[in-house]
Amino acid sequence: MSELACRLEEYLTLRRGLGFKLVGEEWLLASFVAFADEAGATGVTTDLALAWSRKPAHPSPVYVARRFRVLRGFARWLQAFDPATQVPPEGLLPGANYRPTPYLYSDADIAALMAAARSLTPELRSATFETLIGLLAATGLRIGEAMRLDRDDVDWDAAVLRVRDSKFGKSREVLVHASTLEALRAYSQRRDQLCAHPSAPSLFVSTRGTRLLHTAIYPAFRQLLGLAGIQERSPSCRPRVHGLRHSFAVSTLLSWYRDGGDVEARIPLLSTYMGHIDPAATYWYLSAAPELLALAAERLERAGGQHS
Repeated sequence: MSELACRLEEYLTLRRGLGFKLVGEEWLLASFVAFADEAGATGVTTDLALAWSRKPAHPSPVYVARRFRVLRGFARWLQAFDPATQVPPEGLLPGANYRPTPYLYSDADIAALMAAARSLTPELRSATFETLIGLLAATGLRIGEAMRLDRDDVDWDAAVLRVRDSKFGKSREVLVHASTLEALRAYSQRRDQLCAHPSAPSLFVSTRGTRLLHTAIYPAFRQLLGLAGIQERSPSCRPRVHGLRHSFAVSTLLSWYRDGGDVEARIPLLSTYMGHIDPAATYWYLSAAPELLALAAERLERAGGQHS
């Protein structure tokens, strides 16, 4: 193991001791260490940081900026041990404050993704991804939350999922529709038939009986997008797993507006359901879809007319 790899382990251990999960960060920084080792570098330099941040083929500005930001954090810590470490200056890459346009999946898109999952092999992989996609679309869970679900986190009688130790260290209960619960029950039975002795207590398992990892989910999801014929709408609007969460939120808000409900009063409920630390994060979805903006504007216009 290189010295840089050892330093990375120390950095991750320290930050996790402070309560950070660092799942995506670990994967990114391990990628940088491998990149540096291959280049024969023993530390972080600005040129190396820029080269690695821009390495992915056809990267979005926000993804490049995220890679750069994660590496800057590691470099700041590393400089305390190695004064030769260069902390790349902020502002070198565009997109640092850019929020991408969420890709909103239609019902047909979700059905196509689940149908594509049914074509995967072996059968356990197929069942896992079909059910996982359906759950994300039906509940708006974060992918990490779904991955961390254990079997006893499903309350079959109350139709509730217990989401433990999620983002910001919070836990919550998520009520699920009867049809979603039945899909989870069918998957659980099939999973137990195909993998009678898993090595993890997780609800969703890999073909080896282990808990799912991000490194397995993202390539598989890209494969499913290709099979389903779902393509990016623009360089800033690309289909991602997280788009299923965006789609759930927007679909919920749209249904409330169409039903004539008091959306303003209900947004805190949606915020709690989705595990947002602040309702302001939920209000952001109002600008995520043109139809939502139009409905909100129409509602405001009617309210103004009533008070004039």
